[in-house]
Amino acid sequence: MSKKIRHEEHEEHADESWLLPYSDLMTLLVALFLVLYAMSATDAKKFEEMSQAFSSALNGGTGILDKSSATPTDSSLDQGKGKKMDNIIQENTGEAEIAKLRKQEQQDLEKLKKQFDQYIKNNGLTDLLNTKLNQSQLMITISDNALFSSGLALVKDDSRQLAKSISTMLQQFPDYEVLVQGHTDNIPISNSSYSSNWDLSVDRALHFMKILLLNTNLNPRKFSPIGYGEYHPIADNTTADGRAKNRRVEVSILRKYQDPNAVNTVEASSK
Repeated sequence: MSKKIRHEEHEEHADESWLLPYSDLMTLLVALFLVLYAMSATDAKKFEEMSQAFSSALNGGTGILDKSSATPTDSSLDQGKGKKMDNIIQENTGEAEIAKLRKQEQQDLEKLKKQFDQYIKNNGLTDLLNTKLNQSQLMITISDNALFSSGLALVKDDSRQLAKSISTMLQQFPDYEVLVQGHTDNIPISNSSYSSNWDLSVDRALHFMKILLLNTNLNPRKFSPIGYGEYHPIADNTTADGRAKNRRVEVSILRKYQDPNAVNTVEASSK
């Protein structure tokens, strides 16, 4: 009988050819994550070194990590310059517009000052009122004798016409902030109505402002009363004449477009 020849069974080897593209894919993924990390970092020098190393390792030359990819192109630089120039033009346009508004405001305030000065002259009030225009405001200063009796805050009946005339002229500047400020001398007040010069100055500013606002063409939101008492003198309180100058009410129209670079003030007093 012929002997049966048994052939040993051989194990079949699995096809491992897929490992090569898989390893390449994983390498590329690692490279991609490293690139993303490098791009998020702020150190440009490290990014450049890393890009050169990976480009040489993966491609043997230039590639997606080439230095040029991290360097702005001429067109991007041109775009950056264009945007910067646009910003400069916009800023210059804004400054030019503000300068134009400032110039117009100066002309308007000068015109209003002349109107006040003419009113003061026509009514023989040069000893009781004066005006001053500077880089922050147009101020009308009114002596307390023109408005109040000694130690009181109620505006005298014959002075109401003065307040009415001032309010009429203020109508030309309806959108401007107006401060009504009360001042006294440094002699302590002693009556039943007020315990201090501060109280008197506040009450005088408030009463005069209320009369101004009887003119319904004025916006109460734009007006503020302030009392300074004896603490903002403009003359020497040691003399009777100085104390008389310190007792006053000031109506200030505040500029909207003050020049921050202005050094010299433009001041003018009534003739």
